[in-house]
Amino acid sequence: MTKFGHTGTDANHDSAIKQVMGRAEYTDDIPEPIGTLHAYLGCSKVAHGTLKSLDLSAVMAAKGVIGVLTAKDIPGINDVSAVHAGDEPVFPENTVEFYGQPLFAVIAESRDIARRAAELAKIEIDALPHVLGPLEAIAAGYPDVTAPLKLERGDVKAGFERAAHHIAGQMAIGGQDHMYLEGHISFAIPAEDDDVVIYASTQHPTEAQMIVAQVLGVPAHSVVVNVRRMGGGFGGKESQMNLFAAVAAIAAKKWNRPVKIRPDRDQDMSSTGKRHDFVADYEVGFDERGRIEAVEGQWAARCGFAADLSGPVTDRALFHADNAYFYPHVRLTSRPMKTNTVSNTAFRGFGGPQGVIVAERMIEEIAYKLGRDPLDIRKANFYGVGERDVTPYHQTVEDNILERLIGELEETSDYRNRREEIVAHNAKGGIIRRGIALTPVKFGISFTATWYNQAGALLHVYKDGSLMINHGGTEMGQGLNTKVAQVVAEAFGVPLETVKITRTTTEKVPNTSATAASSGSDLNGMAALDACEQIKARLVAYAAEKWGKVCSDVQFVGGRVLCGDKDMSFKEFIAGAYMDRVQLSAAGFYKTPEIHWDRATGKGQPFFYFAYGASCSEVEIDTLTGEYRVLRADVLHDVGRSLNSAIDRGQVEGAFIQGMGWLTTEELWWDDKGQLRTHAPSTYKIPLASDKPREFNVRLAEWSENPKRTIKRSKAVGEPPFMLGISVFEAIGHAVASVADYTECPRLDAPATPERVLMAVERLKR
Repeated sequence: MTKFGHTGTDANHDSAIKQVMGRAEYTDDIPEPIGTLHAYLGCSKVAHGTLKSLDLSAVMAAKGVIGVLTAKDIPGINDVSAVHAGDEPVFPENTVEFYGQPLFAVIAESRDIARRAAELAKIEIDALPHVLGPLEAIAAGYPDVTAPLKLERGDVKAGFERAAHHIAGQMAIGGQDHMYLEGHISFAIPAEDDDVVIYASTQHPTEAQMIVAQVLGVPAHSVVVNVRRMGGGFGGKESQMNLFAAVAAIAAKKWNRPVKIRPDRDQDMSSTGKRHDFVADYEVGFDERGRIEAVEGQWAARCGFAADLSGPVTDRALFHADNAYFYPHVRLTSRPMKTNTVSNTAFRGFGGPQGVIVAERMIEEIAYKLGRDPLDIRKANFYGVGERDVTPYHQTVEDNILERLIGELEETSDYRNRREEIVAHNAKGGIIRRGIALTPVKFGISFTATWYNQAGALLHVYKDGSLMINHGGTEMGQGLNTKVAQVVAEAFGVPLETVKITRTTTEKVPNTSATAASSGSDLNGMAALDACEQIKARLVAYAAEKWGKVCSDVQFVGGRVLCGDKDMSFKEFIAGAYMDRVQLSAAGFYKTPEIHWDRATGKGQPFFYFAYGASCSEVEIDTLTGEYRVLRADVLHDVGRSLNSAIDRGQVEGAFIQGMGWLTTEELWWDDKGQLRTHAPSTYKIPLASDKPREFNVRLAEWSENPKRTIKRSKAVGEPPFMLGISVFEAIGHAVASVADYTECPRLDAPATPERVLMAVERLKR
């Protein structure tokens, strides 16, 4: 029986079987042409200083070394900045900005030769003072790497004056390494004239194309970037791949031989950016009921030595500093600080999680101050209707489903009864304490850089009835290609196996946006549908012309084409259309409507819609060691009308675990020399299978439907569920607070490592 696999069905991920069988091809699996060379980076071992000399004679003398690349070998502009700030050189010429900064590249006959030869360099650097953290940078007078943002609404001073209670605090929020299974890699093959073809693990092929063209000093049409799939990205391959693509391309053109560059995990982690660390200062005023009257906050971020994407990341932290809550009077500011560390970059949630967690901290503060259940404080402050529906950036929340979503999860998770049992358990004393929390998520969907909200697709229908679709999105394991193929299959009423999605390439769809901001399916699905509708319109016109008005209503269903008394297979119908010279190819396009944003005034409608979710987590902690485990997690998440519920549930589950890891075990640590010491799986702990909740219940809100005209009324699912892991962090805090009878907010910093949990327990005991 033919399985059509249209949207709304649980079609298998297109790469799943290949990945299980080891047949899925990644960049490092591409057969290497004869003569392929390998590059490896030589990096700084000083955090900040003046580059006095770079003696590479011993490197060049090593057997198997073909040559080296330094700043003077760059034929075009020495800058790989994603925002064209001119502050991110391929290789520095004078000033070293962080420990691990690439200074040169070795080109050799093998990767091992290049890697070993890089260690032979004699580098002289006059050290300068360095700073590593955002508060240290502020104290030292370091500049912002990009212009700060201020969001303001209402009268903050008057709001605080009216508030019966005031709480001020500070929260440190750690960063996170992407820890993708496939590290950075780029493979450049030189072609005739100025041309070069690059295979790369990048979420943004167009940006890699433009950067390589800029570095080589050639037009963009001379550079082709191809991506079949990535072994994970999470934002780490949105802009950070630029350096590797540039190095491979420069070397390939210089020696006219294919060149591959793949750093090992230590170098990958030391030399590429991560989730931004923040230190947030907050003040909240509220009444006796726990209703918030006023909020003021500053988010200072460790941005690193260059701007990268720190501007939009720190902006989005402010966009989500309200999470699900209405602030009558609010002033929020960002401080994107330059530091002598690697330039931090995009990461799933893109600053949003660092804003949401502070909103939840303020709710927690209010609850402990008033002796109330934090869930009741959350409910009291949810966005409502009328005067309580405007965000700090002046966008009206029109699609709020929080009350229903939270109410349903509260009931299905049995939150109230379990909380009573946990409080009773903790009241008995003992070493093991338990905690529970139910937290919401409201997340805006769209690029805040409005121009990125566009996508293209190229669709071919071949005369045998098979279809090929190419779009600008990239597949990094999230199932984007499967969803787009389902959209196309449904549009023509054909089986899913009839549709083939080819690798993402700048040759077919130009000027594409990064696959980021949870927009992959929204943008590329709509672009693909536009291409389908163009071809279908031609086919309908063709049928009416060939068989008369009786065929003005053509139906594409079940692999067949029906019109009037005609009933034929899709293959037969397309073969006839080809013979009658109907154009069977179309370029689709989509741009998100209704959005606008004025950063200077801090006002606009940056998001097309909001996605919602909620999670309830229960934990237990050991008060003698600070160790903990997650006993149970219940999740209810809103994806609108799901395109593929199996893929969407997988995204929610993975995001929850990744978010939990960010807040519990994944700690970045630099020593006083500025060297990242957590630079490998041996020193950096991501969640393991044994860390997942003992009981893990994940459901989609099947009753939800996007009120906006998105692809099949679905909602984005990439980033919003990441913040569901905050419920684990809050539950740990609830367990810690029990040692002081819940009279004081534990004020845990993130990540809540066992050490931090133990210190918080001891502090509250005193």
